[in-house]
Amino acid sequence: MQYRRFGRTELQMPVFSCGGMRYQFKWQDVSAGEIPADNQRNLEATIRRAVEVGINHIETARGYGTSEMQLGRILPTLPREQLIVQTKISPKPDAEEFRLKFEQSLAFLQLDYVDLFSLHGINNDEVLHNSIRPGGCLEVAQKLQAQGKVRFIGFSTHGATESIVKTIETNQFDYVNLHWYYINQSNWAAIEAACRHDMGVFIISPSDKGGMLYKPSAKLVQLCQPLSPMVFNDLFCLSHPQVHTLSLGASKPQDFDEHLKTLEFLEQAEDILPPIIERLEFEAIARLGSDWVKTWHIGLPTYEQTPSKVNIPIILWLRNLALAYDMIDYAKMRYNLLGNGSHWFPGSKAEGVKELNFRQCLTHSPHADKIPAFLAEAHQLLGSESVKRLSQQ
Repeated sequence: MQYRRFGRTELQMPVFSCGGMRYQFKWQDVSAGEIPADNQRNLEATIRRAVEVGINHIETARGYGTSEMQLGRILPTLPREQLIVQTKISPKPDAEEFRLKFEQSLAFLQLDYVDLFSLHGINNDEVLHNSIRPGGCLEVAQKLQAQGKVRFIGFSTHGATESIVKTIETNQFDYVNLHWYYINQSNWAAIEAACRHDMGVFIISPSDKGGMLYKPSAKLVQLCQPLSPMVFNDLFCLSHPQVHTLSLGASKPQDFDEHLKTLEFLEQAEDILPPIIERLEFEAIARLGSDWVKTWHIGLPTYEQTPSKVNIPIILWLRNLALAYDMIDYAKMRYNLLGNGSHWFPGSKAEGVKELNFRQCLTHSPHADKIPAFLAEAHQLLGSESVKRLSQQ
């Protein structure tokens, strides 16, 4: 395993972290007796495998159902000083409720403290306000830190880049969990802001949200040769020293194996990545056109500025992936979450776009005349039954 300095925390962070949202029994709390023995054995085997290969950062959240309770059965059996344990709790309007949620987390984990404590999902101004206002959730977290129950405080986010940068610029957090991958590099400005403040940078779900790379399209497999799409994306992310760790949401011990292949290529990234990136870019231009690929994102409105809150940037991005790389399954999964994702994935699908007038909100787009038809095409290609976030299932 390789390790990187996790910003001002000074922790030596493994370049891969063990995320805790896929091996748990349920997304809702249940009594300890309801957890099946085979599920618990699998979770413990997954954690032991992580530690065995040097992945000593174990990351979970109060919102991950039974994950904390199940981790609490194995974490106390491992050398505490060798572990970096992280949990996350969503900010609440009632800061006391937030504190009680933390105490519940600590009790489930059966630990005296966590190394990293995240305010989970600072995705918009309202949640940021609940976090940083006087007497708010951040103040609670700082009191827990003073009591020795928390070592470092960060935040996780699915928000817009501007919202993430705004939160970073408060200079109140030691690290950030955010999305950034080859297929979605829009948060690079947030990563740069985090580096200016010497914050740790943790990439959320590179294999799932980064393209469902555990079941890639045949075209993506071909374009990423000689690497698998999963290893290519890992290597792309880790080739940037500003990125410190990638979260691997393992559901079984074997889920680490493909990712670990990345380690042997880290020193060769400058030679291996350019021809793959060139092929990916060439294919996108061949399928979508050079002008569109280079300028499609310019002047697009936010979903709040759009009739019926249609999330134009997200829909066009997903259309691009589906057409350029045959990433249909991924694009469908993300597209049909629109309308059900709350502030974690906001905005609406492109249903009924032929009846909507986008002229005013597309004033600054060089492709204003094409976009309504592209939105309708995307809905026809990707629209199906609505999808819920994992935590809602």
